[in-house]
Amino acid sequence: MAAQAPDFVVKLAHSQEEILGAQHLRYQVFVQELGGDGALVDHEAKLERDRFDPFYDHLILIDKSRVQDALNGVVGVYRLLTDTRAVDAGSFYSENEYDLSVIKSSGRKLLELGRSCLHPDYRGGTAMYHLWQGLAEYVSEHEIEILFGVASFHGTDLGSLAAPLTLLHNRHLAPEDLRVTAKPPHARSMNILPASDLDNRAAMLDVPALIKAYLRLGGFVGDGAFVDYGFNTTDVCLVMDTDRMNARQKSIYSKTRETA
Repeated sequence: MAAQAPDFVVKLAHSQEEILGAQHLRYQVFVQELGGDGALVDHEAKLERDRFDPFYDHLILIDKSRVQDALNGVVGVYRLLTDTRAVDAGSFYSENEYDLSVIKSSGRKLLELGRSCLHPDYRGGTAMYHLWQGLAEYVSEHEIEILFGVASFHGTDLGSLAAPLTLLHNRHLAPEDLRVTAKPPHARSMNILPASDLDNRAAMLDVPALIKAYLRLGGFVGDGAFVDYGFNTTDVCLVMDTDRMNARQKSIYSKTRETA
């Protein structure tokens, strides 16, 4: 954890310095830690970026006690893209990997989540809770009905990921009206192991924490995984329908106001 008690602020990035802080954190996590790369990644400046960045809102978590460091105090990031801004961008980022027709044709308000990450010093504490509270306000303000986005397993060896991927397919596959599908040529079936060979408890331990958190909120996975060799990940597409979330789950994404 951080050396001293954090002093958190959650906000949308407005200045170029804040966006650079977000991209620097993304570089640290997705490039240095996980081995990813991309056409617009700036290795000299240590910035992870792509063509979609100008169209996204960048939700950032700042620890004011470390604003003088190389990340400008940015210790958590979410990228947020509404359906209206996706039109300006030409597509959602996830459409590089998944056919989103079933949710795009639903007539409901969509929000794509992406590039979620925390500085290593802040994992396992309250940082993610603060970031999610900021996300909850954004969802409420924009009256979002469906949230979705790709989330990743580290690495591209499906053999080592067979158990958790099969578990997700067997127990958390999205209903047909939310079932986005992975695109060829890098689409792979997640139904890899026979159900009789699966240890559900052990398999769930191998599911990344962020994916498990979305599942606890009532999220589903799309049909098929997408192997992203450039980013050194195996991706699943998570979809959450706010109408399907129960009251307890939905409270995490609902704006609450306290009156004196």
